[in-house]
Amino acid sequence: MESITKLLLEELEREASTTRKMLSIVPNAQYGWKPHEKSMDLKALATHIADIPSWIELILISDELDFMNSTHQIDDVNNTIELVSFFDRSVEKSTKALSEAKDDILDLIWTMRSGETIYTEATKYESIRMSFGQLIHHRAQLGVYLRLLNIPIPGSYGPSADDHSF
Repeated sequence: MESITKLLLEELEREASTTRKMLSIVPNAQYGWKPHEKSMDLKALATHIADIPSWIELILISDELDFMNSTHQIDDVNNTIELVSFFDRSVEKSTKALSEAKDDILDLIWTMRSGETIYTEATKYESIRMSFGQLIHHRAQLGVYLRLLNIPIPGSYGPSADDHSF
């Protein structure tokens, strides 16, 4: 069997390909749009999605993310070209980190907190898997935003309704 880090790297590559397709069709003119007053606007959602792959590197090279003391930077993108470029840099960082990581590091505990408030404490493996879950969840959310804006949706794990006439 392949190493777990190699399997995670392959999963990152697959999910990055699908995510890049979605991010590349985010319309510049709609960055301030949101479907509901409690929802993130399109720019915030898309930028969050573009950042999520970088979490893998963060998990591999640190023991925690403390939002009160974080130096983690999220690029301020102003158009879709910048958005996809930010996403590609996030993927590149984590691809390199996974390529260099050994499986034994995956059993170490990683914590997400804000000061004394702990949001999650899990192994680095579980935290990376949670990152993939977040990526997929928010990518689906982006699909709803795009659908509401009447933008054809590319397929994720096969064709979408826009890829074929049903």
